[in-house]
Amino acid sequence: MPSRETDPEEPRRPRVKRRTLLAGGVGVLAAAGGGAAWALDRYVVDHVDVSNASEAVAPNATVAAPDAAGTVTGDSYTSGTAQISIEKVETGSGDGKLTYFVADIKIADATIVRSAFAEDAFGTNIVAATSEIAAQNDAVLAINGDYYGFRDTGIVIRNGVAFRDSGARQGLAFYTDGTARIYDETATSAGELVADGVWNTLSFGPGLVDGGRVLDGVDDVEIDTNFGNHSVQGNQPRTGVGLVDADRQVWIVVDGRSDGYSRGVTMSEFAQIFADRGAQTAYNLDGGGSSTMVFDGRLVNDPLGRGSERGTSDILYVAG
Repeated sequence: MPSRETDPEEPRRPRVKRRTLLAGGVGVLAAAGGGAAWALDRYVVDHVDVSNASEAVAPNATVAAPDAAGTVTGDSYTSGTAQISIEKVETGSGDGKLTYFVADIKIADATIVRSAFAEDAFGTNIVAATSEIAAQNDAVLAINGDYYGFRDTGIVIRNGVAFRDSGARQGLAFYTDGTARIYDETATSAGELVADGVWNTLSFGPGLVDGGRVLDGVDDVEIDTNFGNHSVQGNQPRTGVGLVDADRQVWIVVDGRSDGYSRGVTMSEFAQIFADRGAQTAYNLDGGGSSTMVFDGRLVNDPLGRGSERGTSDILYVAG
């Protein structure tokens, strides 16, 4: 990715470390030819821009410590910092059957909801299963994130630290006071957001619910990628996050593309599920085979009906 000059007024950034390719890997890319080599380098080969990302210090946040005395009972978790309940919802039958999972999360401190990168490294093409990233971060609950590592644009703020400042689309910002808002990335900067108390940003979309109302036009939105715009409409597996109020969130993962188990949902159906759950704000994340929920170390849902996970670059999780 292109380098960027650091504004002295921006928050402290973590140490940068570059990964170099082994000689054999370089040879393979060279032999593949110019176009193929570029594609492999951009979309396949790991590029680490920041290693040990979890060691980066949030400049403005007081971070809550997880409660080591938290307990799991069935599909529920209770601690001094969070209460979580997982609900499986099934509707319809046959080819019209729909299966999705709702995590209702009550939090005493918004900083207990965190993000983590695959391999604890910020960059491109670095992936791991949601369950693996969750285990490495002692997460009691986790969902896949926005797959930031597939793109080289978007504002990326994680756990109060700015990692990328390249506004391109509609994003979601979570603040340390527990509030959240859908915003235009191109109208601000990562430094301004951190200074305003932003704890985490997500950059995928579209926004689904704002002010408790399903946003117009969500069924017409195409997701911009480095390959161009891509339709994400129709019945699909989906992952999204919603804010009911400052101390309560709902995370929803919908399974799909599996006849007789779950058909998936359209974007407007997904938005309506959040609105029906009382979400005042809701936002769509990476979906398809990436749609994953992990609770207490186990895979809750069944992505694509195949019982396995697809690698992702990041997760959103509740520290346990």
